[in-house]
Amino acid sequence: MIKDPWFTVQQIDNQTFGISEYGHWEKVHSFLLLGVEKAVLIDTGLGIDNMKRITDQLTGLPIDVITTHVHADHIGSHGEFERVFVHEGDKDWLVNGIQGLSINQIRKDIRRDITLPTPVSFDPDTYRPFQVEPTGLVNDGDIIDLGNRKLMIYHTPGHSPGHICVFDETNGYLFTGDLLYDETPVYAFYPSTSPVDLVNSLERVAELPGVFMVYGSHNTLGLEASILEEVKRAVIYLRENDLARFGTGVHHFDGFSVKF
Repeated sequence: MIKDPWFTVQQIDNQTFGISEYGHWEKVHSFLLLGVEKAVLIDTGLGIDNMKRITDQLTGLPIDVITTHVHADHIGSHGEFERVFVHEGDKDWLVNGIQGLSINQIRKDIRRDITLPTPVSFDPDTYRPFQVEPTGLVNDGDIIDLGNRKLMIYHTPGHSPGHICVFDETNGYLFTGDLLYDETPVYAFYPSTSPVDLVNSLERVAELPGVFMVYGSHNTLGLEASILEEVKRAVIYLRENDLARFGTGVHHFDGFSVKF
């Protein structure tokens, strides 16, 4: 497996790789899915270092970047790839800049609690999230056919207006972006988020049939599909107790938590 000073590459199967940034407090994961004629890269990480250096070592296939959502820690290496796709709900953020988070807050988050040496090209004082006109849009219900596997797009707003999840129906892998992960809270407390939409989106993915593993974009790489049963219970609890609104704080469940 690839040895790299910044990225950790973990093989999920022969055609699926997690590309992780464990040297940063957010422990961000991006995912490379290989097909027959092209590959899909789900997100491109923090932008502290260049992810294309890694993908070039993993495949010679052309790569389509599918953006789960437009936050700085998911679009960092977008500029290194020719074909970038995003949901309409987050398109304006990708073109004109992220709303609801100041550049000072973004720079504060990008620079703190780094435990590995960063490349000389990284300067947190001048860091700016990547901006670009996307190649195209992905929409709810779109199917991306890689020849040997089919990826279904689900629009799952809440964490951002255009947040999506990607379901690899062939292998049962559900890539949940920042909708669901463990250890630290999933959040919907900024003005650009929606607690109600987040709960609705959690309910939607929890009902998907055929999920074998859940791959969130932070912390543990790969969660058992049984976590979706806890998500169903959490949705009921949050609704019955009128907690899906700003200011209700952190709510802990078995295997994950949310912050409103």
